[in-house]
Amino acid sequence: MGKVRPTLVKRTSRKVLASFPERFNSEFEHNKRAVSDLLIFPSKRLRNMVAGYVTTLFRQKE
Repeated sequence: MGKVRPTLVKRTSRKVLASFPERFNSEFEHNKRAVSDLLIFPSKRLRNMVAGYVTTLFRQKE
């Protein structure tokens, strides 16, 4: 069973990864900083969820 993520997290992650693919890699900490630089989030939890899903998508693409 996989993790259930809100549509907002999935949509945002896909858009950011499609727009700026060179800014991301397979490390969560690096992606967390990159997402924080690109977007403004109301909470750390939401930022971390987006960074985690970007990391997952990047690893699937490899």
